[in-house]
This record gives sequence, C-alpha cells and structure tokens, in this order.
Amino acid sequence: MVTGGNGGIGLGMAKGLAAAGAAVAIAGRDAGKAASAVTELEGLGARAAFVAFDAAKTDSCRAMIEMVGTKFGRLDILVNNAGISIRKRPEEYAPEEWRSVLDINLNSAFWCAQAAYPGMRQQGGGKIINIGSMMSIFAAPYSAPYAASKGGILQATRALAVAWAKDNIQVNAVLPGWIDTELTRRARSQVPGLNERVLERTPAGRWGTPEDFAGIAVFLAAPASDFVTGAGIVVDGGYSSFA
Repeated sequence: MVTGGNGGIGLGMAKGLAAAGAAVAIAGRDAGKAASAVTELEGLGARAAFVAFDAAKTDSCRAMIEMVGTKFGRLDILVNNAGISIRKRPEEYAPEEWRSVLDINLNSAFWCAQAAYPGMRQQGGGKIINIGSMMSIFAAPYSAPYAASKGGILQATRALAVAWAKDNIQVNAVLPGWIDTELTRRARSQVPGLNERVLERTPAGRWGTPEDFAGIAVFLAAPASDFVTGAGIVVDGGYSSFA
C-alpha cells in the first residue's frame, strides 16, 4: 500500500515494489491520475489497484487499510507518502493551513500505521515506510508546518519501531532531499534562485528523481532489512553531507 502513490516519489517507490514482484495498491484522491499510475504498474507485471483516500480524515485512513486487506487478502508493506506543503512566512499561516499540513503529512501516517498494526501483528510481521524529508532535520523560513510535520514523522517512526519490534514489524523513514516532483516544481517557481542553490550544494550535481526511490523502497520492504528499524535514511545526493 502506497499512499499518494499516483505520482512523484510515491509512484517511484510503487514502481520499484511492482518490479520486485509485489502486488501494489495506491491510494489518493485523483482517480484519473491514479488510473494512469495503475496502468504503469500493471505494465511491470504487477497486480495493481487504486483505493480512494482522503489523508486529512482519520476514518478514511482506517477504511483504506481495511479495503486493501479485503482486496488483496493481506497487507505486508505500508508506505506513508501522502503529503502537502503550503509555503509562507510563519507569521502568515492561518490556523486551518497549519492543521491541514499536519493532518495530511503527519497525522494520516500515524492513523494508517495504527490501522495496519493488528493485521501485521496477526500475520507475523510487516514493513512500514514513512516518508519524511530533509526538513525532518533542517528547516527553512517558508516551511514551518511542513518542517514540523516531517520532524514529527521521524520521531513517530522511531517510537513505532520501538513499540512494534517485538511483533516483527519494522518501521523506518526515508528522508528525501530535493527531488524533481510537482511539489518542488511549484517551490522553484515561488522561490527565486532555488534551483541554482540546490545544484550548487548537491554533490551529485542534480536534482533527484522519483526513480531514485525504487531501490530504497525494495530494501526497506524486503527481508534484507529485517534488522533495520527506527532508521531515518537520507536520499539526497549528498545534500545534507555538504559542509
């Protein structure tokens, strides 16, 4: 199950999992966009499906997990990727904007993980992959709620990993750097000079792509990572290592 799996990093991870032999469900609000994504996944030989999902609503998170279990028989891997950002100075946010970012980025991941836990425990284990951000460890003047939500993702990941290790459920976070997605294209249009600053600081010399997340998704979803839990794994082309 990949929330927000119909585009960007989520689709990159879904395609990696599909190519490795997983049956993949993607959840989101845009059915048209999801139909195209499902076609891509089926083209890789995977069984794929779309589940309508509103990350801002707790009941929708729980219903989505139940529906995936019914459709596929079990849920082994949960990727919490749904996310938004509203870029403003801190003093400019309205309460509903702050709550919206926290609800979709942080709260939905917790409710989905909580809903997935009973089934994973009953079947003997599972994998939960939460998508954080470099804003889990850095900050920026225009991203207060986003940074708060992604910092929360990393700490929630660690807490769930400690709580559920005895149930053979590994919980890890992936922390993307600057990735070429619809979200960051908007950022480049809103923040003058962002593209140039990212390229200058990134040792790899480029923006990341959604395809760069296929490998880490497969690793964290596979038995190869059975002794890895509570980790925050940076995928950023060296951006966070540059002094």
